[in-house]
Amino acid sequence: MCRAVDLQRAVLAKNEAAADILRAELTARGTTVVNLLSSPGSGKTALLERELRLAAERGVTAAALTADLATENDAQRLARSGLPVKQVLTDGLCHLEADMVARHLHDWLPDATRLLFVENVGNLVCPAGYDLGESLRVVLASVTEGEDKPLKYPTAFGLAQLVVVTKTDLAEAAEFDEAAFRAHVQQVNPGVEIVLSSVRDGQGTGVLLDRALSAAGGSRVHAPVMARAGA
Repeated sequence: MCRAVDLQRAVLAKNEAAADILRAELTARGTTVVNLLSSPGSGKTALLERELRLAAERGVTAAALTADLATENDAQRLARSGLPVKQVLTDGLCHLEADMVARHLHDWLPDATRLLFVENVGNLVCPAGYDLGESLRVVLASVTEGEDKPLKYPTAFGLAQLVVVTKTDLAEAAEFDEAAFRAHVQQVNPGVEIVLSSVRDGQGTGVLLDRALSAAGGSRVHAPVMARAGA
């Protein structure tokens, strides 16, 4: 058991060092990374496609790196925005790591890219512990997943700098208790902003892009208590 714990710590420490290097390199290039985490089927890709289209309309130089165990379906969807998109196939690995991101960015990411959205593997467990060199970490949850999701996955929600609720057009049908969800998020991550969104009816459209641009502009992002405790 001790050896397993030591190995995990070593892996995370190695990833943290790689993430710090990647963040410094991208910051020097003027690129801000946004790491998107969620369960499968949360609507993450649909929201990101909407935000990328909006970025293109507003003349924001953005790109997306999207990860899955198999298929290039998400990359094909995101590419409809007209912005640079690349698929990462993890071949069974349940999360991205900083060095993987760095390898895929090499000789691909345009120099003038201001925002890089990284759509992590659909999973709220493994990706939560891996820094990808991001300046903004966003966790998404759909109204169909239940109000107790933040309590079931405290690390993912506890390290989020922004929480986005998706598919709010289904809230009534799903009997989603917004007040309970907000209370559970605040329990694991006091003070974090919660944004309501629906790609179908347009609620919250552009908020993710606005928050990403604010982070890129140097505005202070939320500092989770859990992150400060682990520093």
